[in-house]
Amino acid sequence: MNKPSNTADDILAAARTFIVAGGYNGFSYADIAEVIGIRKASIHHHFPSKVDLVQTLVRRYLEDAVTGMAELERNVPEPPALLRTYTGFWAQCIEDASRPFCVCALLASELPALPPEIAVEVRAYFRFLSGWLTGVIERGAGQGTLTISAAPRAEAEAFMATVHGAMLSARAYGDTAAFAMILAPTLHKLIPEAD
Repeated sequence: MNKPSNTADDILAAARTFIVAGGYNGFSYADIAEVIGIRKASIHHHFPSKVDLVQTLVRRYLEDAVTGMAELERNVPEPPALLRTYTGFWAQCIEDASRPFCVCALLASELPALPPEIAVEVRAYFRFLSGWLTGVIERGAGQGTLTISAAPRAEAEAFMATVHGAMLSARAYGDTAAFAMILAPTLHKLIPEAD
């Protein structure tokens, strides 16, 4: 049975698509109204301003990440497999274009120009992801299943930057395979037996 459509969710999904395609300033409420077939006033009813809309989008993105990482930890307890699964998720999303780019990474590139309310939410996402990756890498190093050459937090930040940079390169080259190719040396460094 299909879940009934929710206008607020449809608006958020359209905003996410527009942000991935053109950034924060790459869309208006008129664009969203046209895509989902509603009046601009309906969007304003749910999200009085674009700041409210994007702030809600980023908060939900973080909530989804928190839920997703907790689920991942339950199903894939070993740190090497967690890192492979995390990068595999993004590789698949880039390949099938379901999530071709991390919304927060794109918005982070616009931080100097973003409203402060949105910047705070983007930073919260990065802090969460850094903390999660630091925990995974710390656990793996302690178990001897990951090889690190710096403090776990530094390794986590480098890993996160590599993932986001690989997304950018795959987009720049128009080559979805570039993502996995760029990440391979980083995974191999952390997980020596990784192919």
